[in-house]
Amino acid sequence: MNNLTLQLKEAMNLEAIQTLESILIQIDGVERALVDTDDGEVKIEYNEMQITPENIQKRVQQHGLHLEALFFRK
Repeated sequence: MNNLTLQLKEAMNLEAIQTLESILIQIDGVERALVDTDDGEVKIEYNEMQITPENIQKRVQQHGLHLEALFFRK
Protein backbone atom coordinates (compact mmCIF):
# COMPACT_ATOMS: atom_id res chain seq x y z
CA MET A 1 0.00 0.00 0.00
CA ASN A 2 1.09 3.54 -0.76
CA ASN A 3 0.03 6.77 0.91
CA LEU A 4 -1.16 9.96 -0.72
CA THR A 5 -1.97 13.28 0.91
CA LEU A 6 -4.18 15.80 -0.86
CA GLN A 7 -4.62 19.37 0.30
CA LEU A 8 -8.15 20.55 -0.53
CA LYS A 9 -9.68 23.82 0.57
CA GLU A 10 -13.17 22.26 0.44
CA ALA A 11 -12.16 19.57 2.95
CA MET A 12 -13.07 21.93 5.76
CA ASN A 13 -16.86 21.81 5.46
CA LEU A 14 -19.16 18.87 6.13
CA GLU A 15 -20.91 18.73 2.74
CA ALA A 16 -17.64 18.73 0.79
CA ILE A 17 -16.18 16.07 3.10
CA GLN A 18 -19.17 13.79 2.49
CA THR A 19 -18.86 14.34 -1.27
CA LEU A 20 -15.14 13.65 -1.16
CA GLU A 21 -15.60 10.46 0.87
CA SER A 22 -18.21 9.13 -1.54
CA ILE A 23 -15.92 9.90 -4.52
CA LEU A 24 -12.96 8.16 -2.91
CA ILE A 25 -14.94 5.10 -1.80
CA GLN A 26 -16.00 4.47 -5.40
CA ILE A 27 -12.43 4.42 -6.74
CA ASP A 28 -11.04 0.92 -7.20
CA GLY A 29 -7.73 0.69 -5.38
CA VAL A 30 -8.48 3.26 -2.65
CA GLU A 31 -8.34 1.33 0.61
CA ARG A 32 -8.82 4.13 3.14
CA ALA A 33 -9.25 7.89 3.36
CA LEU A 34 -9.02 10.17 6.39
CA VAL A 35 -10.03 13.83 6.26
CA ASP A 36 -8.53 16.38 8.66
CA THR A 37 -11.02 19.24 8.76
CA ASP A 38 -8.62 21.52 10.63
CA ASP A 39 -6.19 21.90 7.76
CA GLY A 40 -7.95 20.42 4.72
CA GLU A 41 -5.65 17.42 4.42
CA VAL A 42 -6.96 14.17 3.03
CA LYS A 43 -4.77 11.15 3.69
CA ILE A 44 -5.42 8.26 1.31
CA GLU A 45 -4.11 4.72 1.43
CA TYR A 46 -4.23 3.12 -2.01
CA ASN A 47 -3.09 0.05 -3.94
CA GLU A 48 -0.55 1.17 -6.53
CA MET A 49 -1.33 -1.91 -8.64
CA GLN A 50 -4.89 -0.60 -9.18
CA ILE A 51 -4.61 3.19 -9.33
CA THR A 52 -2.03 5.98 -9.54
CA PRO A 53 -1.92 9.19 -7.50
CA GLU A 54 -2.50 11.14 -10.72
CA ASN A 55 -5.70 9.22 -11.43
CA ILE A 56 -6.97 9.84 -7.89
CA GLN A 57 -6.21 13.54 -8.38
CA LYS A 58 -8.10 13.62 -11.70
CA ARG A 59 -11.15 11.91 -10.20
CA VAL A 60 -11.29 14.41 -7.34
CA GLN A 61 -10.92 17.39 -9.70
CA GLN A 62 -13.58 16.02 -12.08
CA HIS A 63 -16.06 16.52 -9.24
CA GLY A 64 -15.22 20.22 -8.92
CA LEU A 65 -13.01 20.01 -5.84
CA HIS A 66 -9.96 22.27 -5.83
CA LEU A 67 -6.65 20.57 -5.20
CA GLU A 68 -4.07 22.81 -3.56
CA ALA A 69 -1.26 20.26 -3.12
CA LEU A 70 -0.46 16.62 -3.77
CA PHE A 71 2.11 14.55 -1.84
CA PHE A 72 2.71 10.84 -2.20
CA ARG A 73 5.14 8.28 -0.86
CA LYS A 74 5.62 4.53 -0.95
